[in-house]
Amino acid sequence: MNLSQLQYFRTLAKEEHYTRAAQILSITQPSLSHAIAQLEQELGTRLFEKKGRNVVLTRYGKIFLPYVEESLKVLEEGVQRTKELNGSKEGMIHLAYIYTLGSTFVPKMVRRFLDAYPDYHIDFHFIVGKTGDIIEGLKNDQYDMVFSSYQDGEPDIDFRQIGDQKLVLAVPKDHPLAMYDSVDLKDTVDYPQIYFQKGSGLRPVVDQMYEQISVFPKIAFEIEEDGSMAGLVAQGFGIAVMPDIPILKTLDVKTLTITNPEYERHVYLATMKKRYLSPVAKSFIQFVMQETE
Repeated sequence: MNLSQLQYFRTLAKEEHYTRAAQILSITQPSLSHAIAQLEQELGTRLFEKKGRNVVLTRYGKIFLPYVEESLKVLEEGVQRTKELNGSKEGMIHLAYIYTLGSTFVPKMVRRFLDAYPDYHIDFHFIVGKTGDIIEGLKNDQYDMVFSSYQDGEPDIDFRQIGDQKLVLAVPKDHPLAMYDSVDLKDTVDYPQIYFQKGSGLRPVVDQMYEQISVFPKIAFEIEEDGSMAGLVAQGFGIAVMPDIPILKTLDVKTLTITNPEYERHVYLATMKKRYLSPVAKSFIQFVMQETE
């Protein structure tokens, strides 16, 4: 059994047609047939059976396929990482980030990085989500790095602070509080609020703000994403403590500075402490840290 046979098997399993598979693999159909026959002989079973003009996996072929796909995936990743270790300026960065950073911070940071390194050829894969979800994805090796809130109880993750984020109270423009430019959160408890869901990095921050003044809001709705939160505020569904994001300036809402209580809202670049990072990923991290000093 060799690598070519496994690659041929995977392609034929997908195409279910010898001629198409051979064309994709840039080999002759007899060569493909011979390779599959040798593989079947070594395994002692048939992997394909005819179905009209096509072929389909047998029961044993279906069992074998996921093992082949996983083996080839691991090998391809190994080849990629080996090339990267040789100082390659090519690569892929899997980057996840919280919703509040999606409209300006992340797009601008990536754009500045690519402009600063025009000789790099990098494919960025972007994922957006709640802090809890993307931190879990980081731990499961789905992402190289994440931009998120800090999360307690994660000793294997390196959290590097990259900035602060201002929180405001967003209210509809016809709301009683809209006549003011600033607000004490004690004055918000009589009004229904749109609140971040549990699992959001902002949920404990806002919870702590209300705990500091020993009052608790009337939660009308819980939402995951701040853009949707702003939209609900604009339509009069409630008020909301949320980041001062650009979309607020385009909606029929007013933002009030929060004067009490004092709060800290930090944003972090998180990576796994003992996980390999490609040279291009390390370059991006270094760039981010320099830009946010």
